[in-house]
Amino acid sequence: MTESTSTNPQLSFSDRDDQLAAILRADRIRHDTLVSLVATWHSDDEARDDVIAQLDALAEAVASPREGELDELVQHVEDAAAMDDAQVEVDLATALRLRDELDGVIRTLARFNPARAERPSRGASLIKHPSHARTRAHLAENPLPAQRGIGGAA
Repeated sequence: MTESTSTNPQLSFSDRDDQLAAILRADRIRHDTLVSLVATWHSDDEARDDVIAQLDALAEAVASPREGELDELVQHVEDAAAMDDAQVEVDLATALRLRDELDGVIRTLARFNPARAERPSRGASLIKHPSHARTRAHLAENPLPAQRGIGGAA
């Protein structure tokens, strides 16, 4: 994997070495998963036995899994450990940083077909029928707030 140039590599997007896919790194999810597992494990002996039994079943299935089996067994481990959903809260500054990183990755992934990565236009430009000419003219003179960059994506 290529070295991340992110200011926060623990939560970042980067190019895969072959530049044919993106890598999303979210270390906090793994951290929270392990802490949640151990907290339940440590809380009482019955919970520990249930978690161990589910982990043993998962370990046996990893050797030669049937379709859908691993997902089901992982869910059993999560249920036994009373784990919450895997999620990471992102503030505005982090969201903007991630957007910039993802935009860079998208440029790399779309290098052979840049048109595919273009965002569709919004607003008056989508109104094509001749009977909507007056509406197009009005919206050109009076753009919607999102088209002016107010209260939404431009």
